[in-house]
Amino acid sequence: IPDSGHKYYLQFTIEDYRSGENAGSCLATVLYPKTKSAPVVNIKCLHTKDQKQIQDEDNRLYQHIRHQTKPIIGNNIPDSYGNIEPALEPVWALAVAGSSYIMWEKSTENLGYSMAQVKSVKQWIRKDDFIEFDYTVLLHEVPTQEIISCHMRLTWLPGHPMKVKYFCASETQEIEDGSGMEPGSAAGILYGRGANF
Repeated sequence: IPDSGHKYYLQFTIEDYRSGENAGSCLATVLYPKTKSAPVVNIKCLHTKDQKQIQDEDNRLYQHIRHQTKPIIGNNIPDSYGNIEPALEPVWALAVAGSSYIMWEKSTENLGYSMAQVKSVKQWIRKDDFIEFDYTVLLHEVPTQEIISCHMRLTWLPGHPMKVKYFCASETQEIEDGSGMEPGSAAGILYGRGANF
């Protein structure tokens, strides 16, 4: 598009993060502006799972985290052999969902990201119903092959948009808010700024 940037039309399938089953198909347009702003994405998906099933999975994940007797703390997820302790799978799933906001905002037409590892995670105990975690995540930058370290604070309650604030080590910008505008699911996801929060 003259003076705007390149626009791409995509058709792809999505799969359930845990089971690997087909979860639906999507059509999307992605406009990479000539300016250094985030891509403009319009997406429509047809889900093979019904909304009630997705909500039930979100609620199970939420209840599992909410009913821990002490805050969840973890390091190096997955470990150097690619293993994830079953008890840490829920915080890994949330990290994948939360880091997708970072990757979306940082990606350009020629630069992409995938989440490589959760270096550390700590749960904050809240008085309300939301769950909240501080993460340090490592993102793999393609094609540079650099590993980017990002601090991410994630807040979530099923049926509400996930809120993500982050700071990446290689950046000089202020804290960015990558919060979603739509309610998101932490259960059905695909694997693939200063510190004053």
